[in-house]
Amino acid sequence: MSVIRTLLIANRGEIARRVIRSCRELGIATVAVHSDADADAPHVREADTAVRLPGDAPADTYLRGDVLTKAALAAGADAVHPGYGFLSEDAAFAQAVRDAGLLWVGPPPAAMQAMASKTRAKRLLRDAGVPLLDSLDPDRVAADDLPVLIKAAAGGGGRGMRVVREAPALAAELTSARAEAASAFGDGEVFVEPYVEGARHVEVQVLADTHGTVWSLGTRDCSLQRRHQKVVEEAPAPGLGHELRGLLEESAVNAARAIGYEGAGTVEFLVSSAGRAYFLEMNTRLQVEHPVTEEVYGLDLVALQLRVAEGRPLDPEPPSPRGHAVEARLYAEDPGRGWQPQAGVMRRLDLPGLRVDSGIADGDVIGVHYDPLLAKVIAWAPTRAEALRRLAHGLERARIHGPVTNRDLLVRALRHPEFEAGRMDTGFLERHLDALTEDDGEGLAPAALAAALADASDRPATVAGRLGGWRNVPSQPQIKTYRAADGTEHEVRYRLTRDGLVAEGFPDLRLLRATPHHVVLEVDGIRRKFDVSRHDDRIYVDAPLGSHTLTPLSRFPDPTARTAPGSLLAPMPGTVVRIADVAVGDPVEAGRPLLWLEAMKMEHRVTAPTAGVLTALHAAEGRQVEVGALLAVVTPHDETGAHDETAAHDETAAHDETAAHDETATKAEAATPHQPSPQDDGRSRT
Repeated sequence: MSVIRTLLIANRGEIARRVIRSCRELGIATVAVHSDADADAPHVREADTAVRLPGDAPADTYLRGDVLTKAALAAGADAVHPGYGFLSEDAAFAQAVRDAGLLWVGPPPAAMQAMASKTRAKRLLRDAGVPLLDSLDPDRVAADDLPVLIKAAAGGGGRGMRVVREAPALAAELTSARAEAASAFGDGEVFVEPYVEGARHVEVQVLADTHGTVWSLGTRDCSLQRRHQKVVEEAPAPGLGHELRGLLEESAVNAARAIGYEGAGTVEFLVSSAGRAYFLEMNTRLQVEHPVTEEVYGLDLVALQLRVAEGRPLDPEPPSPRGHAVEARLYAEDPGRGWQPQAGVMRRLDLPGLRVDSGIADGDVIGVHYDPLLAKVIAWAPTRAEALRRLAHGLERARIHGPVTNRDLLVRALRHPEFEAGRMDTGFLERHLDALTEDDGEGLAPAALAAALADASDRPATVAGRLGGWRNVPSQPQIKTYRAADGTEHEVRYRLTRDGLVAEGFPDLRLLRATPHHVVLEVDGIRRKFDVSRHDDRIYVDAPLGSHTLTPLSRFPDPTARTAPGSLLAPMPGTVVRIADVAVGDPVEAGRPLLWLEAMKMEHRVTAPTAGVLTALHAAEGRQVEVGALLAVVTPHDETGAHDETAAHDETAAHDETAAHDETATKAEAATPHQPSPQDDGRSRT
């Protein structure tokens, strides 16, 4: 057996902090690595030692196996933990670590290589009796085969994945998927298989030691996904019959044994609505959603990974599961706007009463170089219903002051009747997205009023925590206007009178307390408490009716702050990775993709907002752009024609007017001799 005294964590963010936490309990010193963008990140501050990886982009830092191995040796580490993502499933990196005389906290490189390609994995596991979907020949896909799913053979995270429902679209989608896979994984191989409508995503956690013991640690359901990436996970997977559950766990153990697996890994399956299971892939690493399994089994999977790497045996049988756990991924993204990732400063992130695995702390900057995951929020309870309730309530009462997040969508999804009943599939979020992102505006009006009153209470007129300044004569109302996170504007009008607070839209209202940070109102006989925080130009109002981010608007807006119609602005900071085959002057149809931006590990299409002519293209492949940067301009057909007609008319009119003016001036000049003015000395001026 080996003994790990110092561990280098070849990763960043949440998983690096998670590994550090286990190492502290085991008495293992930790070495963090960081890009320049992560120089002051929490995982760097919490590690015992840190090594700089010069640069910001992952390709220059966390994806450089040679640099990471040198860092481990230079820092005196005994072992390397890869976390998840980046090089965690790179067999060549694992071998390089071993060749350097270091322990690799993960499976043998040969086992990783066996599962690195989904196409090779299928061929191998077919002989092990694992249920599979047969791949299709892209050149022979018929109408009866549709819909089909294009998948990248390497990597994961939804990159290089496309659902095709119409045969004519297959060729273009294959080209697009190959390009994305090559960009993301350095391997453009893709394959096609039947798309299972209404399927669930169910996986099995396995843990194997070097002595032949393989544990199955139950199932997890990961069906709530956006863009083929998981959003909500739970353990155990609900609604599986005893026979199906047994098949999944047996197949996962067989898969691990077939490749000589060691350490923590996950075997993923699709489960059809008819209850048939099909192997998807095996992740040869720790999964993002491992905390739900830890909560149900009472285990520390990271600690077990380290013990297996040292050569220690597992017990013959795992502990018995208990209760239910649910995890929600809190992302810096706007689900109502195409899941656009968001950047900015996280002023406050407070989720009391729940397990929170996060890679950020208050005051940290959410950049554009990495995944938009802010935190994993986990709740455990004796039953599924109780776990869902705890998680939804905790998210609802959280204080999240910073970029827009998917918090509201998570709360609504957890409380959706279908999800509560266990009737979910991988299309759940897409199918219910409109309802899950629809904001009925409830709570916005009182939140805006509370923000206005909190602002007013910070003035000298405030006495004993109440708003003073009432007048004995009629007065004009105080007016404040705010812009909500969804872009809508809300105007607040109120007056302070001898009888108390009077506000438009609130016929039954009493002001009970107002300070710069706390406002208590009685609305329609119900007491409401509002916590108000201000950071720079944003006001965050947290209340039982919901949380709102408000931006105060000036009563005198800048009239020059306008954007020409048809302008395509960068919805987020990112890098232009591709530009469509189009040039200035070409006609374009509404919705046609013009270019692709990559931000936070995701590609985002920028499409023509209307049919018209591309009149400007300012983007270039490889160029970094900031949010709001002008990328292109599409001038609608009617405006193009109107512009040409107007221009011609204006030119004719200008010519006629100039000619008339010149003729009049000539006649006047001939009839009137030059008379110097009092300020004119008669000399010519330049």
